[in-house]
Amino acid sequence: MSGPLIVLVGPMGVGKSTVGELLAERLGTTYRDTDADVVAAAGKAIAEIFFDEGEEHFRELERRAVRDAVDQHTGVLALGGGAVLDAKTRALLAGRPVAYLAMDVEEAVRRVGLNTARPLLAVNPRRQWRELMDARRHLYEEVARTTVATDERTPEEVAQAVLDALELPEPAPVASGRENTPMTEQATTRIRIAGTAGTEPYEVLVGRQLLGELPNLIGDRAKRVAVLHPEALAGTGEAVREDLAAQGYEAIAIQLPNAEEAKTAEVAAYCWKALGQTGFTRSDVIVGVGGGATTDVAGFVAASWLRGVRWIAVPTTVLGMVDAAVGGKTGINTAEGKNLVGAFHPPAGVLCDLAALDSLPVHDYVSGLAEVIKAGFIADPVILGLVEADPQAARTPAGPHTAELIERSIRVKAEVVSGDLKESGPREVLNYGHTLGHAIEKNERYKWRHGAAVSVGMVFAAELGRLAGRLDDATADRHRAVLESVGLPLTYRGDQWPRLLENMKVDKKSRGDLLRFVVLDGIGRPAVLEGPDPAVLLAAYGEVSA
Repeated sequence: MSGPLIVLVGPMGVGKSTVGELLAERLGTTYRDTDADVVAAAGKAIAEIFFDEGEEHFRELERRAVRDAVDQHTGVLALGGGAVLDAKTRALLAGRPVAYLAMDVEEAVRRVGLNTARPLLAVNPRRQWRELMDARRHLYEEVARTTVATDERTPEEVAQAVLDALELPEPAPVASGRENTPMTEQATTRIRIAGTAGTEPYEVLVGRQLLGELPNLIGDRAKRVAVLHPEALAGTGEAVREDLAAQGYEAIAIQLPNAEEAKTAEVAAYCWKALGQTGFTRSDVIVGVGGGATTDVAGFVAASWLRGVRWIAVPTTVLGMVDAAVGGKTGINTAEGKNLVGAFHPPAGVLCDLAALDSLPVHDYVSGLAEVIKAGFIADPVILGLVEADPQAARTPAGPHTAELIERSIRVKAEVVSGDLKESGPREVLNYGHTLGHAIEKNERYKWRHGAAVSVGMVFAAELGRLAGRLDDATADRHRAVLESVGLPLTYRGDQWPRLLENMKVDKKSRGDLLRFVVLDGIGRPAVLEGPDPAVLLAAYGEVSA
């Protein structure tokens, strides 16, 4: 019987991809994942397919992907967690070398963590997991030639167990660098933010399966925890609340509007009312789970309640991880401008769970890349090189450099804010591209994504630097090339300049009537340009006018 050399089945989060790649490496063959085939065919993430077209449509796409892969692929094949629900798929697998990778419920919750890419595991991970496994365990066992437990085993040990059980010839071992990394542990990077102006230092953790870190950050003194989350992450917010309640905290969930609609005085007042009604004290803790807007509001509510309570940021977007949740700037918008009301109130810790990015809509993911690319231009050119080497890979969380791009961007911000909490000096450089970007956002009533506006703002700043004689042509042109390569916009409506100019006059960086712009004297050499000639400003805007 022709077909795959090995087929891996098992629940979400069990490690089929990791083990599958190792098996392919050991056997000198190729690896294929039917979930990846579905995403490629649909042009969107699995969570989006579930949301937009429903589970039935996803299962039909999955059925076709499995049929094609079993017919065409001769290496190692991994199927999605629910593929075995289909009777035709089970019949197709009959007699084939199928290995069922198994794990227990506690292991499953640790591995899945905050992964919002799991659309069937969005509310109560433990209960949902048990229900899923009750429905699927016998189906996995039905199609499998062997069952391999993954609990407390390294990926290499699991791969070897599969080879042994299926009695495949054992090839010479190939060093993968993962032999001593348990399945339950993946590398977590800790980036320290130094305390300044009387604030405590804290850490930004970057990795996967970070939910278990929350109780350590909250501590024993807190009795109550408020989990603030956007409407779009209602399931995730409730899951975090339930986990904290299981740890003994009096945990409540406060749902916020999505995106910038959350950043209003009315929403902040709603949060204050909820805290007051639940008896929130100065020793209690706020947790913000969501994108940059959510963490901005969570931090502002924490800063203003009882003149300051501790809070923890759990950003779930690229923008939130590399920018909004790091540095302690919190705030809300007013009719007059963005972030004009706020406070500097650093969190007690930041958990950047990269698994949360797996289900992020592509436009939101790409929008966040604007802040990553900004970090490359103002401080770390390695970021630019990684993006330029493979722009398409940079556009997806599955890219090989995702973790490095996130970590490098956070380190850029960490270094700056550790020396300047309140934007009195060096921290101003983080606003590269933001003066015009914020004006565009306000002009669009915050319907434009932040990163899209900042992308145009960076091109404008590059042209302003070039026209002011500060920036060379090659670097200015590089802005356009890098931003365009990942799908970020370079232009805005030309007829809007008068309104944008008025918006920029109330920007936080302005001093009196003097407009101030962050420009570059070269890559990694940001500087401030004060009061540029209005004609130069207009000429620079002409370069980004559509």
